Amino acid sequence: MSTLDWNREGLIWPHRDASTFVPVGKARWHVQQMGSGPALLLLHGTGASVHTWRGLMPRLAQDYTVIAPDLPRHAFTTGHDAYAMSLPAMAAEVAGLLAALDVAPVAVVGHSAGSALALQLALAHGLDGPIVGLSAALRPFPGPLAQIYPAIAKALFVNPLVPRLFSSTIDWAGGARRFLWRATRSRIDPVGFECYRTLFKNARHAGGGLAMMANWDLPGLRARMGEVRNPVLLVHGGQDPAIPLDWAREAAGWLPDARLEVLPTLGHLAHEEAPGVAAAQIAAFLAERA
Repeated sequence: MSTLDWNREGLIWPHRDASTFVPVGKARWHVQQMGSGPALLLLHGTGASVHTWRGLMPRLAQDYTVIAPDLPRHAFTTGHDAYAMSLPAMAAEVAGLLAALDVAPVAVVGHSAGSALALQLALAHGLDGPIVGLSAALRPFPGPLAQIYPAIAKALFVNPLVPRLFSSTIDWAGGARRFLWRATRSRIDPVGFECYRTLFKNARHAGGGLAMMANWDLPGLRARMGEVRNPVLLVHGGQDPAIPLDWAREAAGWLPDARLEVLPTLGHLAHEEAPGVAAAQIAAFLAERA
């Protein structure tokens, strides 16, 4: 499966001038960095890339050095194998990237699965600053689905035809725009949509998303959430179909120091729909916890 080409597909990526490529072992990370001040780490969710932060990064960069990587096997980050895709392994990979950059973030903002990754960094790698989870994917599927869903994702992941089939049919199977709307109930700008469409059509990126879902152990994280001592803010879109609001309320109750803020009219990509609102929520929380 071919990788995305930074000098072809990457020409449309927001904040291209903030991008750099960082070698760590066999991997080559795509990282965007802007601003000055204390370091703030941004972690995107499954199937996304740094483009998800296009509206949020410049706002946060007014007070922070904002660092946002493409996660392993996503978008323009290359060189990671499937063994790097479990929650503990991916947290270790991100910790290795931070060590290579010589960066110790004072806080982490994660979207969706990126929020779980932020908590794993806290639990396993000593991150002790505030964590902000945007539409955080923290709750395991209920009952037998906790085992069935990852098993289905794993079965799809090991079949090399599945990512190719998905990426080759996304346009005629209702279109990328309809797919994104059904999955998120978020209306985003044309720049963001074109980035998602480019990602959806790339079989390697689709395989990275499947690998992440196949190896994600949210029940294991759930069992340790009571150990999290970081202050946590969960910001959730009230129209989010991917992570129901009740699940967010439940997850907030599992964390010793957490609160939930709801954006009633927004969906799973609330931070892309209303980056100014999300930035204000994040800034206020970090100032309060400074």
